[in-house]
Amino acid sequence: MGETLPKSLILILAREFASKLDTATFITNAAGKLVYYNEPAEKILGRTFAEAGEMPAEEWPELFDVRYRDGRPMPLQQMPEGIALLERRAAHDSYRITGLDGRNHELAVTAFPVFARANEFVGTVIFFWEESAG
Repeated sequence: MGETLPKSLILILAREFASKLDTATFITNAAGKLVYYNEPAEKILGRTFAEAGEMPAEEWPELFDVRYRDGRPMPLQQMPEGIALLERRAAHDSYRITGLDGRNHELAVTAFPVFARANEFVGTVIFFWEESAG
């Protein structure tokens, strides 16, 4: 029946939680596909989730032109969300992106893996916010 993973109750609850937050949040499934981001994230990413839709993690670095603070491209494996997805551990870092509307943003990002049970990885939750220049 295709390669789509079933929607986990945990991810459904995470989406409901994220929809109530004023902190930019996105949620991925275990395969790394972005399955939701909230309204505060839309303002930073430059497009509503309804317009952008689901997207695989491999596309994020190029799509959002993710860069280290010194301007070098940041690969997915070094991004906090990549670490949470690939290594199944929490991570935090700061980097620059260009939103889909062309606006640049300096972000602080915290990502963590989500498990339904000890060995049942279901996805990631990523919180991010704009850093003040200073």
